[in-house]
Order: sequence, then structure tokens, then C-alpha cells
Amino acid sequence: MEFKNLWVYIETDEGNAKSVGYELLNPGRRMADKLGQELVAVVMGKNVAHVAEAAAAYGADKVILVEGEEYASYNTDVQTHAMVELIGKYAPSIVLYGATNNGRDVGPRVACALRTGLTADCTALDIDEKGLLASTRPAFGGNLMATIACPDHRPQMSTVRPGVFKKPACDPSRKGEIIREEIHLPEDQIRVRLLERVKEVAEAVNLEEAEIIVAGGRGLKSAEGFALITELAEAMGGVVGASRAAVDAGWIPHAHQVGQTGKTVAPKVYVAAGISGAIQHLAGMTGSDTIIAINKDADAPIFGVADYGIVGDLFEVLPELTAAIKARKAQ
Repeated sequence: MEFKNLWVYIETDEGNAKSVGYELLNPGRRMADKLGQELVAVVMGKNVAHVAEAAAAYGADKVILVEGEEYASYNTDVQTHAMVELIGKYAPSIVLYGATNNGRDVGPRVACALRTGLTADCTALDIDEKGLLASTRPAFGGNLMATIACPDHRPQMSTVRPGVFKKPACDPSRKGEIIREEIHLPEDQIRVRLLERVKEVAEAVNLEEAEIIVAGGRGLKSAEGFALITELAEAMGGVVGASRAAVDAGWIPHAHQVGQTGKTVAPKVYVAAGISGAIQHLAGMTGSDTIIAINKDADAPIFGVADYGIVGDLFEVLPELTAAIKARKAQ
């Protein structure tokens, strides 16, 4: 069997696409062109034809669209069955998934069913000199970056963290071929049922798509210190992030964590207050357009990646910065 073309799994939720799917069309386009193959998006959901059209506008040559009532919400049995069926029919060479909760579930299940490999939580993708997918991810606690290939099995698969890549430019005039597939798993084979959805703080904190993030770390000294972070974030129209140290201390929920064991983000502005800049944290935010660091330690590693640095006591700097922004907005 000849395996060809690069696929991107576009995850949907309640009829809307997760941003990471569109983000993956960026490296997908580059690598598909390098291989001389087509870039194909796979969209599953209920009433999601508009997502398929958007995927084409973001660069997909073709879009495979699978719709049905059972796809309205993510279901591990339904999604896995559909992906295995599609891969068996079309034989893609590479399949990319977003490293979301659902992507981390369906990707490994499909890989296991097809007896192929999968590299998880990647931060870089490329095609090597042999034409293989080269997937790079942090290893050994983030102290080195490992590049992994799957030379003997197909398709090659990877999950990629949201925020690692920028979404490609959207061209609404661009139209791709939309291929509709009817795939339905018999009711008696669906082992998991969604009974209820409870929206928690994790859904309210959308770090991956935020344009402005104000993050706090160990330097805040307590949960009460995050009030300063929240005030600045509100003044800037951003959201609150945190380092692992602050989360481990119980000062703020894990949903706010940025870093190797948290969210990977790439906002337009990232403010790091009281964060020293451990390599695990830097792995999650160095894709930011502009990084502003506030720390009283002039030798803190965070200043090595910052575009602007303020050496000073954050308990003095943050209130002044918040007041200045509010005054500017009032004008």
C-alpha cells in the first residue's frame, strides 16, 4: 500500500473548531509542500460544514467531513472508529492531532489500533533528509529536546500542543475539495455516553487563544498576591497565567499553568511577574510576540528571553503599571 498526503485532525466542540486544528495547518502546509503531497483536514462533528470550509480557507487542499448526531460531542469510541476507517481507506503518510484532552485520547488509540507509532506533546515538526516526519518534544524534565522518527510504520503520528504554531493566514476566497464520508458506529459498540457537561474553571481560562497573558510565580509569595496579577490582567484586557511553582503551592488552579506540564501559549503580550524563568516554564511561553519580565533578581533566566525587563519589587511595580494603564485608557 502506498501511503501519501499529510492529514490534520480538526477537533470540534459544540459545532466550533478548536484553534489548534487550524494552527497545525501551518506546519502541515509547509511539510506537505516539502513532500510534494496534499494537505488534508479531517473534520468530525454535528453541523460543522462551516468548519470544513474554514479549514480550506486556512490552507487545506482537501477536507474529509464526517457528520452525524453521534459526533455532536467528543466520544472516544466513535472518533477512534471513524479515524481508523478513514485511514484504512485513504492511507495518509502523516497524521497530526492537537495535544488537547481529546487529541491526547484519540491519537494514541488510533495509533494502537493501526500498530503504528505516535510522538506526544511535540513543540516542533519537520521533514528530515529521508522524507520522514521529525517530531521534536521535551525530554528528561525539559532538559533536552528529543527528535523522534517512525521509519518502519505508517501513518506517522504526532500530537502537538496548542499555541506552538501560529494560525496561517485565512483566505476566505480559497476553496478546497470537501469529501463527505458516512461513518456510523453501531449503538451496541459505543461504550461511553456523555451524561452531563459541567463547565469548570478550565473552560473559562482560555490561555491558548489569549492575546494578552499576565502570569505570576513564586515571587507573589501567596494566593493573595494574585490579586495584583488579576488587576493588571483586567486592565490590559488579558487573562491570568501562572508558573508551576504557584500552582503547586495551591495559590491558583492548574488551568492557569503555563509551561511544559501546563499550557503552551503564544500571545501577543506575555507579562511574567515573579517568575524566575525555569526551562520548563520557558518551553511554554517563548513563542509569545512580546515578553515583559518583572523580577527583583537581575540575573533571573526570564530576562534572557524577555523583550522588556523591569528589575524591581513586583509589589511596587504591578500597582504602578496597573494605574498607568488605567490612566492611559481613561484618556
